[in-house]
Amino acid sequence: MPLYEHVFLARQDLSQAQVDALASTATEIIEANEGKVVKLEAWGLKNLAYKIERNRKAHFVMLNIDAPAGVVAELERQTRINEDVIRYMTVRVDELEEGPSVMMRKQDRERRGRREQR
Repeated sequence: MPLYEHVFLARQDLSQAQVDALASTATEIIEANEGKVVKLEAWGLKNLAYKIERNRKAHFVMLNIDAPAGVVAELERQTRINEDVIRYMTVRVDELEEGPSVMMRKQDRERRGRREQR
C-alpha cells in the first residue's frame, strides 16, 4: 500500500485533549477504511509565519499512514469539514521515517540546550 505523511494544524484555542481527540478521529477514519497509522506525533503549539483565520499559533500534528488512496481522500474530506483544523497537507512518500521526526529531534535538542545553559 502507498505511504503518506499527513500534517494538520488545529486552532490555538483548543486544549491538548481536544487536539488528541482530533488525532484519534483521524486515526479512526483511516483504520475504518482498512488503512494503518504507523506513527502519530503531536509537535505542540507553535507560532505561525503569518495569521491564518485570526490565529497566530496552531497545534501541529503529524500522522504517518499506510493506506490506499481512497482512505486519504476520505481523511482529507473529513478534515476539510472540521472547523477546528485550519490547514492540512498530505504528501505521498517512498518510505516512512524511522524513529522521531525532524521536528521532535529539534525539540529534544532545544530542551538539552536549555538544561546545559543552567
